[in-house]
Amino acid sequence: MELYNNKKINRRTFLNRTAPAMGALLLPSLISRAMAGPAAYEGLKTRGVVLATEDLETLNWPLLARDAGLTTIGTHITPSQVSAFIQSPKGQQFLADCKKYNIEVEHELHSMHDLLPRDLFAKNPEMFRMNEQGTRVPDYNCCVSSTPALNVIAENAVKYAAVLTPTTGRYFYWIDDAVPMCKCPQCKGYSDTDQALIIENAMLRALRKKDPRATLAHLAYVNTMPPPKNVKPEEGIFLEFAPIYRQWNRPLSDAAAGVDAPKQGHGGRLTHGETMQLLHDNLAVFPVATAQVLEYWLDVSLQSKWKKPARQVDWHPAVCSADVKTYADAGIRHITTFAVYIDGQYKETYKDLAFVKEYGKILKEYGVRQ
Repeated sequence: MELYNNKKINRRTFLNRTAPAMGALLLPSLISRAMAGPAAYEGLKTRGVVLATEDLETLNWPLLARDAGLTTIGTHITPSQVSAFIQSPKGQQFLADCKKYNIEVEHELHSMHDLLPRDLFAKNPEMFRMNEQGTRVPDYNCCVSSTPALNVIAENAVKYAAVLTPTTGRYFYWIDDAVPMCKCPQCKGYSDTDQALIIENAMLRALRKKDPRATLAHLAYVNTMPPPKNVKPEEGIFLEFAPIYRQWNRPLSDAAAGVDAPKQGHGGRLTHGETMQLLHDNLAVFPVATAQVLEYWLDVSLQSKWKKPARQVDWHPAVCSADVKTYADAGIRHITTFAVYIDGQYKETYKDLAFVKEYGKILKEYGVRQ
């Protein structure tokens, strides 16, 4: 859950949004290029899971990650929520356990309402986005043409970083994803991806003043899946590719498989071939070596439609294994998945967590099998 304007908002508000219509089917030549393997494979650098604080409070995930051969746990959902957890006794124990088991800690965060507080709207409406009717509104994101807005966002990113310092140097401050961006005269010429990147570049510059090794994720998700058009990522911005609209029982290498993406202005069917096209296009802009895939193979919250009680995970190891090969052959060396709702109550209800070890084994042993 998130606290926006003092109201709890379920993670569904971030995920149950719509995908824009995507382009034509991926040509066979582009599939070959996107899936052409590198000359040598040295294994995955990140083998991770992303978990909500409720999961971390009620289940010993550091030990579970260690036993599964995972390298990284990413906390979730908002900066304010995760910082409160990290500063609590349970959060401090979580950090200590991760250090004990050599598990890296990162923080993957829906951030904009914390970084640009909505109560600033009353005095500074120009910081906030303009809707298509020409009215400034404080609902989502910001006006990326507002220097004061970017300054506030960057300052707060640095403030939260003092508590939420990743052990890897990789920061994740996401925009309000899959919702409208600014349509003011200064911003409307920028795509949604361009606008996200303007915010990210500003945050990275501020973070690097405090943490010279800082890098920052650009989340490619739904409306920001297409690569930027008019804005270049600054050095230190890395791609995080999150393909939520896909078939989970069919591998990405099945180019014709796909789903009907819910409408967001246009709507339409998104195939696995088109998803790989988008990954390929993004990797032409962002460095391949640092790019990360954020998958949903173990995301019980998604499978449960973001409502508890959680259903039992619908786990397809053969699909996961095939997808890891697809991503690794495209040059991806950082792979993680949401595993939200896998908590103490989940373990008590379903007992079996063997799928976590199976997931870890797939990631850890991929390079060995080649």
